[in-house]
Amino acid sequence: MKTQKTWFITGASRGFGLEITKAVLASGDKVVGTVRSKGPELSAQLNNDPNLLVVTMDVTNEQQVKAAVQQAVDQFGQINILINNAGYGLLSGVEEATNEEVKQNYEVNVFGALNVIRAVLPFMREKRAGHIINISSVGGLGAYMGWGLYGSTKFAIEGITEALAMEVAPLGIKATVVAPGFFRTNFLDESSLISSKQIISDYAETVGAMREFAAKANNKQPGDPEKLAQAFIALGNSENPPVHLPLGKDTLDRFRAKTTAFEMEITDWLDTITGTDHDDVEAKFQEAE
Repeated sequence: MKTQKTWFITGASRGFGLEITKAVLASGDKVVGTVRSKGPELSAQLNNDPNLLVVTMDVTNEQQVKAAVQQAVDQFGQINILINNAGYGLLSGVEEATNEEVKQNYEVNVFGALNVIRAVLPFMREKRAGHIINISSVGGLGAYMGWGLYGSTKFAIEGITEALAMEVAPLGIKATVVAPGFFRTNFLDESSLISSKQIISDYAETVGAMREFAAKANNKQPGDPEKLAQAFIALGNSENPPVHLPLGKDTLDRFRAKTTAFEMEITDWLDTITGTDHDDVEAKFQEAE
């Protein structure tokens, strides 16, 4: 007989969060789904499932996050899997965005995720078990023009998760960062994506072209959100989950193209790269050979 797990999913009202929530409930597990508002609407949409607890919470409010996590533990006794999903996109050239626009993107995508991780980990450490799954992006593996600032928040999530996985491994806790490609969700809608208020005409051929592409690509993305949700079910039930999980052929292609280009640059600049150590270090290296 299956042992029920409790999943804590941020941003559960739409997009990936909603699809994963539906898949988890269908699998027989429990879900604590967080929303910023209109919690009763999500409960009604999911037929007031007794295995679902909807909690109102803003990931940028640390006190709300702590209260929501405590409510989850009080209701279901434990949190086995955390899905850090809440976030939004910023489409902008690096020069175009204001300091405030960039800071707010980091507040939600990075510092918000950290708030939830810090709130959940004490309970996982007590149980010496658990799995933290942070959602990154194809833009967190390789940069795109117009997505550099948003992508930098996801690069941060990649690095945080890598370190976290090493830190919590001796405690019986797992950590995975999932990098989805372009999936057919509402991510390119105004509800999940903002564009910088400033638009500089000199970037029309690069960032401007990306804005046009994003508008045309909306609702035509190759990824299937329902299949992504099933990938999360497999990940959450894995006894040996990966630290990195790219999802979508577009993500895999992007990462492989980046690593190939990186290897070519290393080959071209190998003498410079390897010629920066002290002479005594080089001598010891040659002796070892």
